[in-house]
Amino acid sequence: METPGRGRGRSVEVDFFRGVVLIVIVLDHIPGSTLSHLMLHAYALCDSAEVFVFLGGYASAAAYTAVLAHRGESAAKLRFLKRCWEIYRAYLLTAMLTLLSGAILALLDLNRPMVEMTGWPPFALQPWREAFDIALLRRQPYLSSVLPMYVIFALCVPLMVPLARRSASLALVVSLAVWALAQPLAALFSIDDVADWAFNPFAWQLMFVLGMLCRVQPISERFHASHAAQWFTRVAVVAVLGFAIVKLFVLTQPLPGSHKQNLSVERVINFIVIAWLAAQFVRMGSIAWLARRLPAVVTVGRTGLVCFVAGTLVSLIVDTATPHTFHGFRGVLVGLGGDLAAIGALLMIARGWNGWKGQQSGAQANGAGYG
Repeated sequence: METPGRGRGRSVEVDFFRGVVLIVIVLDHIPGSTLSHLMLHAYALCDSAEVFVFLGGYASAAAYTAVLAHRGESAAKLRFLKRCWEIYRAYLLTAMLTLLSGAILALLDLNRPMVEMTGWPPFALQPWREAFDIALLRRQPYLSSVLPMYVIFALCVPLMVPLARRSASLALVVSLAVWALAQPLAALFSIDDVADWAFNPFAWQLMFVLGMLCRVQPISERFHASHAAQWFTRVAVVAVLGFAIVKLFVLTQPLPGSHKQNLSVERVINFIVIAWLAAQFVRMGSIAWLARRLPAVVTVGRTGLVCFVAGTLVSLIVDTATPHTFHGFRGVLVGLGGDLAAIGALLMIARGWNGWKGQQSGAQANGAGYG
């Protein structure tokens, strides 16, 4: 796939995609959302999770190679050890906020289904045991479940990026082998229960590695201009439409949770054909054009970890505040109102955090100037 923003510096296309995905994740976790019915999961066998992890791999490879080029290998490795700790702290904060939200909802006797989803009832019965399990990643409260595998991925970046730079084929073969053995590996480490580990890291590393490969070993422009690429684009369009038909008209029941947990082959194929088409829009400049006109979405993408953590609270608050007694057209309008409130809140959080970080950086620069 074509690498967005292949030159130096941040890729506005990647930040835009990340911003869109973070907004979608918030909407997807509001049960009464109207806009969630228009999102990827409604028309494909994959969803925003694949996009989120893929872009995480791309951004991680970009960050590692940037530090490597300017400060050397030791600094690059240290950066990702620190990143691992940052993600773990974000996971603990997300888990704490989720449980706290469940406790408040239970105390006020509000939104009982959401109280159950937050994991508060078992935590209230055995707080010390549950806290210990959460700290050891054995138990992951609602909405925090994607972060533990990111802790593992951050530790693996200093190993996988150099391997991918030396040989894309070898890195891909290693990743595919781990993906193929994901279920027995998960059973070996006792993380095969969907209730505890919603994402099997041995499976989902494939998405992360694909993102890294697209950064460090992108498909050449020469291939993109070839007849083979044109045929692949046609096949991708047909495949995307085929998957949409299957999702809309053939599958009458939701697929088992294990399909997502273990990143089933149909999810991988569906994501790849969608990603290929998205790359073509990037090459045409369409995504950059959108990003320039929607800078607030780009800001969300650039404050990814903060917006992910804050988004968990936003989705819980909006779902609780939105009445569930309306149906039909009124229900659609109420759900849409909640969606707009959630999007507005996330945009404001990103803007506020970005402004605060800018002030901090400016203060440090001024302090250095007077030092």
